[in-house]
Amino acid sequence: MTPTPNGDAQPKKQPAQHAVKQPAQQAAQQPTLTTYRVLVIGGGNAGLSVAGRLQRTGIPDITVIEPRVNHVYQPMLSHVAGGTAKASQATRPQVDVMPTGVTLLRDAVASVDPETSSLVLESGRRVGYEHLVVCPGIVQDWDAIPGLHAALQSPRVASSYEIGLADKTSHLLRDLREGTAVFVQAPEPASFAGAIQKPMYLACDYWRARGVLDRIRVVLVLPDATPLGVPEIDAELERKVAEYGIEVRRESRLSEVIADSSTAVIGRAAVGTTADVEGEPEAESERIHYDALVVEPPQRAPAWIAEAGLAAAAPLTDSEAGFVDVDGRTLQHRRYPNVWSLGDAAVSASQRSGGALRKQTKTLAENLAGVLGGQAAQSEYDGYTVAPFTVSRSSVVFAEFDAGGQQRPSVPFWKGLARERRLTWVFDRRVLPWVYWNLILKGRA
Repeated sequence: MTPTPNGDAQPKKQPAQHAVKQPAQQAAQQPTLTTYRVLVIGGGNAGLSVAGRLQRTGIPDITVIEPRVNHVYQPMLSHVAGGTAKASQATRPQVDVMPTGVTLLRDAVASVDPETSSLVLESGRRVGYEHLVVCPGIVQDWDAIPGLHAALQSPRVASSYEIGLADKTSHLLRDLREGTAVFVQAPEPASFAGAIQKPMYLACDYWRARGVLDRIRVVLVLPDATPLGVPEIDAELERKVAEYGIEVRRESRLSEVIADSSTAVIGRAAVGTTADVEGEPEAESERIHYDALVVEPPQRAPAWIAEAGLAAAAPLTDSEAGFVDVDGRTLQHRRYPNVWSLGDAAVSASQRSGGALRKQTKTLAENLAGVLGGQAAQSEYDGYTVAPFTVSRSSVVFAEFDAGGQQRPSVPFWKGLARERRLTWVFDRRVLPWVYWNLILKGRA
């Protein structure tokens, strides 16, 4: 398919009839159906990175479906919320960050029919695909906690997960001089749940520098027993928690927000799972009056994934339910070989985070290119991910680990990268944003 000067796409020439048709061929033979060779759902980090890599391998006709006008560099939102970056530094026009040679289709997906290799867009248009890459990200479910959605309209409640709310968080924390600040980490599934800790550490360092930290009670609500689940990293983070005097509610959850009285109701999470505890006795709940409440909302997969039959029929964990059922190593769908997925929307043994994408995009691009060339998917994703924790306004704990929660330093002889360092702050705050905008989104890194 070749885009026209006005950006619309022209249908490919329809193939000849065959007695037995593959799904992609069935979709292509419908006379009014525009069929794309590679259709990517989602123009975030995952979608653009894999599209850029595929384009660089020489694959033509790659189209990305993305409804948003602006692209957000998600890791920068922690810096925005913590006051070490401006909101304008975290976003650029979507059209400006598209990889060269990749077509942008500004729309959103309403439904997918993998049996006919076609989908329906929210505009009502129906299109076909030869191969589909599903990476729409994850949905923030603000309505999952009673009172939370309404409380976001109040001046004391914010988040670091959306650009407008991250900017609100920055002002809220900057202006706080006394009282109680509560930070809530989401249970799995979540897009790097530990990200909520970053603005918390940045705020504590700021308050300490202003001489007011001892007048502010800081409470961190964790769904699990430890901050991350990687022993070496947990030790560093626990040290910073103690240094700042942060109170931790472990294996806990935010069960309700009462905005009128600025009250956060904290309950217990079920041991060994991230699911909510039903019928929880009142004695198990704690009510905390807050002056600042920064919440990472519960998250879930887009509903149309399960409706399309792309999700696992019998998910083993909460983090798999509703997400695209791919082989965690090849990133190819277990039932539909022309469907692929990566990033937050895919079932994966590793933690969902932007740090996992560099290797995931490489694996998926190599495998999809191989399949288009008549080969089987052979490249494998090894579960590696990286998560820089900003633990002060000048230092970072650089967490590299695998799906089993074991440390995986990219420089084997320098395990000290996992300790708090100023050098990794420079890398996280100055180097990585440049690499993201100029290399990662172009499929070059």
